Amino acid sequence: MTPQPDPIAATATTSKPGAMTPTVSAQVAAGWMHTARFLITAPELHFLPALQVPEIAFVGRSNAGKSTCINTLTQQRQLAFASRKPGRTQHINLFALGKQGITDAVLTDLPGYGYAAVPRQDKIRWQQVMANYLVTRENLTGIVLLCDPRQGLTELDEILLEVIRPRVEQGLKFLLVLTKADKLKKTEANKALSIARLQAGGGQAMLFSATKRRGIDDVSRQLWHWAHPPVDPTAPAATEATPPANPVDDTPA
Repeated sequence: MTPQPDPIAATATTSKPGAMTPTVSAQVAAGWMHTARFLITAPELHFLPALQVPEIAFVGRSNAGKSTCINTLTQQRQLAFASRKPGRTQHINLFALGKQGITDAVLTDLPGYGYAAVPRQDKIRWQQVMANYLVTRENLTGIVLLCDPRQGLTELDEILLEVIRPRVEQGLKFLLVLTKADKLKKTEANKALSIARLQAGGGQAMLFSATKRRGIDDVSRQLWHWAHPPVDPTAPAATEATPPANPVDDTPA
């Protein structure tokens, strides 16, 4: 039997001297995303466990298609819960990623914001909770902001961008995902993407459509890369006595 090349290692490239950046295949990235499983739900920040694995947060205005995006990326119909009353889901939900029960990354589903029917005091409270999370969560590796391109970035989206800007400038990954891209004509989609790339600052922007299956591979691969940063071959290797970076074993006892 002819040996098959490793789908990751076979496409490794060098992004800078001494660092090897693997270019993962869409199939591997999709398989990794499909391992997503519920980890914990928290009504407040202090209920979240302290983790050392990379954490990627999904955030966006209510009705921006956040739950649909997460469920599509993970190939699971009801992983992320979409309330029948937008804006009423007010918990932080964490989902573990990784094969064989070992968590190598976490997805965070933050509550949607900006829905008019929610009492003002609740809006203010949750805006502060999210801002605190985005600013203080130590293992936060990247942020995915979901936006309906037909509406563009709202005032609350702009405020969120200002909140995370210092961390993005310090290296926090950022991706602006334009959901419901199937609702736009080709010229409209291209224009929206060009604008989004400017608004993303030091981040990236991508078109996404769950209906047309557009952008799924690109976003999945991007998240995989965030969770699996380049390996520096010059760095000292861990010995057997040195445990890995505290992976989370969430295999049921």
